[in-house]
Order: sequence, then structure tokens, then C-alpha cells
Amino acid sequence: MVQIWLIELLKGTGKLFLHPVFYYLIFLSGILGVSRVKRERKNFHNRTFDAYYELRQLFPLGLILGLVLSVAAVLAGLTVPFAAILLTAGFTFLWSLTTNIRLMSPVYTVGAAFFGIIIIAEYNWSIPVFKGLFKDIDEKIYPSVVILLALLLLAEGILILKNGTKGTSPKLVKSRRGQSVGAHEVKRFWLLPMFLLIPGKVLTMPFEWWPVFHIGMESYSLILVPFAVGFSQQIQGMLPRQAIQLHGRRVITLGILVLILAVIGYWYPLVSIIVAAVAIIGREMISLTLRLKDDNLPFYFSKKNNGLMIIGIIPESPAHKMGLQVGELISKINGVKITDEQVFYEALQKNRAHCKLEVLDINGEVRFVQRALYEGDHYELGILFVQDQRKFVEEIS
Repeated sequence: MVQIWLIELLKGTGKLFLHPVFYYLIFLSGILGVSRVKRERKNFHNRTFDAYYELRQLFPLGLILGLVLSVAAVLAGLTVPFAAILLTAGFTFLWSLTTNIRLMSPVYTVGAAFFGIIIIAEYNWSIPVFKGLFKDIDEKIYPSVVILLALLLLAEGILILKNGTKGTSPKLVKSRRGQSVGAHEVKRFWLLPMFLLIPGKVLTMPFEWWPVFHIGMESYSLILVPFAVGFSQQIQGMLPRQAIQLHGRRVITLGILVLILAVIGYWYPLVSIIVAAVAIIGREMISLTLRLKDDNLPFYFSKKNNGLMIIGIIPESPAHKMGLQVGELISKINGVKITDEQVFYEALQKNRAHCKLEVLDINGEVRFVQRALYEGDHYELGILFVQDQRKFVEEIS
């Protein structure tokens, strides 16, 4: 029995590389990286992370979470109809055409697939190639799909909490008064591959070579499904880390609630429809309320009278090695009070071998940092600031 499972796991893993969503996410992550670098260079004449950064974030944590969820799902005997997998992939491609990355969250793709199954089964629609997939579907499969949605929602919250805060991108925007202010943006895709048990032999209808095994009298197929997790948030009134972690915690809370309610669906299958709707509406409300909250706060990254606000740090630069943080305020450099970028640059030139900075941290407390400077170091220490109005206008014209 163990040997059979190992063989099926290897076969199912190999089929991951045949799934179009796998390659599509790699393509989209590449586009996100290139567009981010172009925008940062336009705003700051420099970029923070390279264009491959989003691509590097696509796999690691998602693979770990996918493995954990796969073990939980298989041990719990969670079976999901192949029709749900097929429709989820379809809605992943469809929602991506809107260019709204957050719509590629599992709650929208799996949620849409769930209601799509209900509508197709209700009206007995026929889909070419997969004609038999929707024929025998009844309300008994509803709880399984909603539990899958809840598990993916939990994973999304963890990904946002642990990974969403990494590599947020600084940008310049216009305030309501037309002033140049700063904001931070995160646009991220994660790949969450998950082993799922597909009941019956439905996969052998279009794919005669697909492996099928039996547990008792029931037959199953094992497939590794690459779920897309899309996340997008712009922050202008808070520190990026605080805002994104708040977002992640709320998504995790929603996932736990949906999972508890989804279990009830095994006894009352029609409750699953309500739970799926709650998941979609709840996820949308989280995004809406956090956006409204952020919009009503004063701009965090704006020009200050007592120094220069750090909006970005270039990795491996002198500023990064000195431990400077986004949101801190540089008030003095080499004993000179800083009022704008020109003064900052001139004060830095006073001693090209060494620099000493007086910094107000995010708690408003003064600290001093210093470092020797070397040939080839960034001429502004690798710090990105909110530019003045004239400079910003020049950049966007």
C-alpha cells in the first residue's frame, strides 16, 4: 500500500509541469517584476530589488504550506471533483485578464468555481471534452469544495503575514492637494501546489494514461494542483509592515471562521452555499475596510520639517548595512541639519571616508549610526526619499 501511494505521489507531482497555471504564474510574476523596476526607476532613478524578485517569492513558502495542506487534506479524506479543479483554472485565467491581481486570490477563483459547478449542474450544461464531469455532481460535494476554499484562505493569510511584508515597493503619488507624497505597494503572486484526491475515474475520460488507485471499493486519482494566490495592496497612511500584517491577520481569522462553518456543511450541505458567499464577501470587506482606513489617515511618507523621510532602502547598500529602516527620519548627517536632498548630498560630501547620521526611528526616538564609506558605494548611501514637487513633476512629464 505504501509503495502504491509513493508511486502515485511521484506521478501526481510530475503532472504539475503539465498544468498551464504553473507556467502562467511564472510569466505573470516576471511581468510584475519588470513593471515595478520601470516605475521605481521613473520615480527615483533607481530600483530597490531586481526584476526577478517577485519570481523568487513565487515558490518557497507556498511549497511548504502546500505540503502541509496536502497532508491534512489527504489524511482527512478530502475529495474534490475534477470539475472544481477545471473551473478554478479557468477562473484563474479569466480574472487575470482584469489586471486586478487580488482577484486571483483563491477565495475568488475557487469561490467562482463552486458557484459555477452549481449553475452548470442545475441547468445540465454540456462542456466539450469534459462532458461527463458535471453529470453526476450533487450537493454532497459542496462541503469538500468549501473546505478546500477555507484551507486556501488560511494559507493566503499566512503568506500575506509572513511574505507580503518583504520587498514592498516605494512609489510617488499625488495628494489631493497636488503635492508629491510617498506610498508603498506590494503586488505578489504565490504558487500553492496541493495534492488532492479526485474521486472516481473521471480523469481517465480525457486522459487514458492518468494513474488511478483504489481504497476499499472506491477509486481515486491523485493530482498536484498549482493554485494561484494573488495579493495587492497600496499603503500610504501607515508603515507597510504594520498595514500588511494587519491584512494577513484578518484573512487568517476569516479563514478559520470559514473552515469551522464549512465543516457544518457535511451535515447540512446547503449551508455550504452560504459559507462560500460569506468567504467571498468577507474577503472583499477586508480589502475595502483596510483601504478606506488607509485613505482616511494622513500621508505617512510626506515631506517633514525636521529631516528627510526614508521611503526605500536599496539592498546591500551602505544604508542597508547600517540598519536604516523604511519610515525613519534622517535629521542630521556629519553634524549638518538635513532639510532636503540637496543638503543631504552636500553634507555627505564633507567626509567621503566616513558618515555619521542622526536618525529618528519609527517610535520618534533618536539614534546614531555611522559607517566607513568605500569606493563604489552608492553616492546617496542607497536611500530613496520623497522627492520635492518640482522634481516629481519633471519625472512624470
